[in-house]
Amino acid sequence: MRRQRRTKILATLGPSSTTRDQIAALFAAGADVFRINMSHTPHDKLREFVETIRSIEHEQQRPIGILADLQGPKLRVGTFKDGPVTLANGAAFVLDSDKKPGDVSRVHLPHPEILAALEPGHRLILDDGKVTLQAVKCTPTRAECRVVVGGKLSDRKGVSLPDTDLPVSALTDKDRSDLDAALNAGVDWIAVSFVQRPEDVAEVKKVARGRAAVMAKIEKPQAVARLAEIMDIADALMVARGDLGVEMPMAKVPGIQKQITRQARRTGKPVVVATQMLESMITAPVPTRAEVSDVATAVFEGADAIMLSAESAAGQYPVEAVSMMNRIAEEVEGDPTYRAVIQGQRAEPEATGADAIALAARDIAETLDLSAIVCWTMSGSTALRVARERPKPITIALTPKIATARRLALLWGVHCVVTQDARDLDDMVSRACRFAFQDGFAKPGQRIIVVAGVPLGTPGATNMLRIAFVGADAADD
Repeated sequence: MRRQRRTKILATLGPSSTTRDQIAALFAAGADVFRINMSHTPHDKLREFVETIRSIEHEQQRPIGILADLQGPKLRVGTFKDGPVTLANGAAFVLDSDKKPGDVSRVHLPHPEILAALEPGHRLILDDGKVTLQAVKCTPTRAECRVVVGGKLSDRKGVSLPDTDLPVSALTDKDRSDLDAALNAGVDWIAVSFVQRPEDVAEVKKVARGRAAVMAKIEKPQAVARLAEIMDIADALMVARGDLGVEMPMAKVPGIQKQITRQARRTGKPVVVATQMLESMITAPVPTRAEVSDVATAVFEGADAIMLSAESAAGQYPVEAVSMMNRIAEEVEGDPTYRAVIQGQRAEPEATGADAIALAARDIAETLDLSAIVCWTMSGSTALRVARERPKPITIALTPKIATARRLALLWGVHCVVTQDARDLDDMVSRACRFAFQDGFAKPGQRIIVVAGVPLGTPGATNMLRIAFVGADAADD
């Protein structure tokens, strides 16, 4: 199965997409990678999801990526003695270490690390932005606050701290258990929540040991401030706009999305735009015009992938949501302005042989109007560098490693094929032509460009390109 678009689609699995038939329908509608939200998925269900996806992958003969999204720390207030309270603007309110149920003047905060890190002037955003406090006086056991934005507050509501660098790991005990389960189940990507610093990503990579690639979710101001450092160590980024829009002014989020997307493109790291992309399709068969425009903006920016959350996991129209996202991406990529926008965002290549070859492959392919760029890749790095250039022709990644193909399923414009490694240069070119023909990307008489590393099978040694004609014998097995 070949897609008619370059931008990839992530679909989250959940109650609306739990059976094999439902997951197969999502793949047929356009899903390239499936996200498993570990906040709501027990380990036995995780294994069941992975087995089902691998079964569909085998049936369709197409590599499918699987992303396990770790929950991260959940910071919440305690409980209230007489039910919800209403906090008035300007009122005093205390968060403390006293475990007694709260009232309109105070509540227990069961996170001593927050009380220890708070400083006067820091903001505390409660219940997804419905209530905002500002710390006035702080001790290790008590934070006296002023209510900046009042409202109703009830038991166990979440706490966000946009101004506070919390000395806590991004991995909780639950996350460590979920991470082990996900790696043992054979997922391809791990998404890390609550990232504040590069060390949070490094901690997960140390556990993963290459068994899965690691994606940093950018959802906190602290992560935005240290984006370059996080990007250096992460394998990919996710613009997690939900929490980002809680901890930062909403009006800043679109600009931050563009900054993250463009910086990821400059470094050649895959980037996913996520959260509320087709939110109204949770309950409606069609999206709003604003949502369509939002998805289109991410495609115009050249994001590697766009993601559905509740729309496909718990919505009433999961297949329709994937189909709509697929249709939007196809329409944008066919728009007359699309290529000009993509070309205008290109960054200068790094001073490496791999980047020089990738740039040359793109220039040659576009100048000669070649049908495809075919990359032989072991680790996936060759395909990553070519995809960074956002070439006009399709990129076909040929790899002997199924794990590499599954990870590359996330990558912009990359069509993955699992095949035995080439025996020699002639075999490399011959099979590149054959796969380009068989998968419908080239016809006899057309030309492709082949990119690889020599000697064959050497990871990260992209140093060769060759133009080849697709002959009539390409149709032969």
